[in-house]
Amino acid sequence: MRLLDLIPGSWLRWAVLTLLGVAIGHTLVMATRLTVWSMAPVVVVWLLIGWYWRWGAAPSVSPHRVFPWALIPLVFWGIFDYLANSFGKVDMGAVFFHLQAGMSEHGGTERTIAAVFHILLTALVLIAYSWLVHRDSRWQRGDRYLAIVLLVANPMFYSMGQRGAAVVADPGAWLERRYVEPVILEAPVQPPNLLVLYLESLERTYGDRERFGDAYADIAALEPEAVVFDNVRQIDNTGWTMAGMIASQCGTPLMPAGLLHDSQFEPLHHVVPGARCLGDLLKEQGYRLTFMGGASTQFAGKGLFYSDHGFDRVLGREHLTERLEDPEYLNSWGLFDDSLYRMVTEEVRQLDRQPGPWAMVSLNLAAHAPVGYPAQSCIDEFGDYDGVDILYSVRCSAWLARNLIERLKGEGLLDNTLVVVASDHLTMRVSEWDALNASERTNTLMMMGNGLTPRYIHRPATTMDTLPTLLEAMGFTIDWHRAGLGVSLLSGEPTLAQRHGLDELNRYMREETALQERLWEGLAPEFHSDGQPQTPPTAPTAPEQP
Repeated sequence: MRLLDLIPGSWLRWAVLTLLGVAIGHTLVMATRLTVWSMAPVVVVWLLIGWYWRWGAAPSVSPHRVFPWALIPLVFWGIFDYLANSFGKVDMGAVFFHLQAGMSEHGGTERTIAAVFHILLTALVLIAYSWLVHRDSRWQRGDRYLAIVLLVANPMFYSMGQRGAAVVADPGAWLERRYVEPVILEAPVQPPNLLVLYLESLERTYGDRERFGDAYADIAALEPEAVVFDNVRQIDNTGWTMAGMIASQCGTPLMPAGLLHDSQFEPLHHVVPGARCLGDLLKEQGYRLTFMGGASTQFAGKGLFYSDHGFDRVLGREHLTERLEDPEYLNSWGLFDDSLYRMVTEEVRQLDRQPGPWAMVSLNLAAHAPVGYPAQSCIDEFGDYDGVDILYSVRCSAWLARNLIERLKGEGLLDNTLVVVASDHLTMRVSEWDALNASERTNTLMMMGNGLTPRYIHRPATTMDTLPTLLEAMGFTIDWHRAGLGVSLLSGEPTLAQRHGLDELNRYMREETALQERLWEGLAPEFHSDGQPQTPPTAPTAPEQP
């Protein structure tokens, strides 16, 4: 006797229909901007339809048992639902990149637990659908058609299909033609030091006090001394940590190697080797470069990227744990921010004692989705953390970052230093997800020091515009105020976001491979679109307009 035969027929029927209705409702919420409260009416409508058509009410099957073909696309919908529930937006570029770059030494125990939970729920959905198909001949007859609809409708296959078509069709090189090789034409007599603080997922949207209270207050307190760029938007292939850092340091989206290579499933040995990035440029100017992050440098090719692009010291969890006073004071990703920033302070002191300019790039963890990792010093300051509220973690991240800047400033270590505070990307799904999506979302980006006049700059921009803006804020002269696909926000030149809008930029990224080839294979044309040879120019020449 099968286990399902032990359950009364009517109970089993309504349990199956309810489970399928909940699965449909949840997936609709994940695939759209519907709130979680929208699930209830979806389930009710589904059950009413099932009641009216008497789905599964009485056995009416063909004498031949058939395999339910829709089970296959339902598995892929289960994967989509997990990715959307975990990250908010399903970015197949991120999936491809992490599969190649490696996911060893990752943190996020919460997502591992969620993955197991989703696997179990998906298995229950598959069992429920199989029961309905074998119970009701109408579902059996429509199964193959439903399978096709589910495959075509899955957003994962839509984006993968566009990328695959681009590889086959190779329709053009719109982005490549607008790419300007990053180059420093002239440097100031006394180049400033550089401190870049990437604040994990700490987007500027949190600055809305009506929705998020004082969570962002410590970052807002820095604004009177800074140039604040308050309209930095996010485009595709810049929405996770490595992509955000590459966009802001290389002036280009991180278009994963993915389908471009026959070796697409082999581990990466280099990260965007065809791009010239911030580290490459500053290394040529004699800078001593250090990266410090709380998480492992082995995750997602982080260590490879910084080592490949001019950084002398690349330090992460595996290097910094031994410096902890308490070796057990770690979260699932790595160091808490108070520990990291104490070590950053020590490192900056050492850098400042030596001759020549230095650059320090730091990446924290406190506001990492889904719930954050607030440090013990924040708990001592703000009280107990409930383990869920992301605003607590955001407040912690902001408070510790402000304290770090004030501590370094108080010691005179920022006297000849440009300080950059930036979110690496917009946050992924967190407890305030619906509130965040109630308006257009923007990244944090501010720069202070080195003689900059504090002000707000409202121009539409993306994180790709950070590199040329940062270089000009440091006093460097660059080619036509541009670097990569970015345009300096301190200049009067229009950005790609201003000229074309985000939707068009995203469309071009999905439809071409020329820039992707440049990033991963260095396969740039013999001459740039502006007529420049491969070697860096010695004087400005007008490139193609953005």
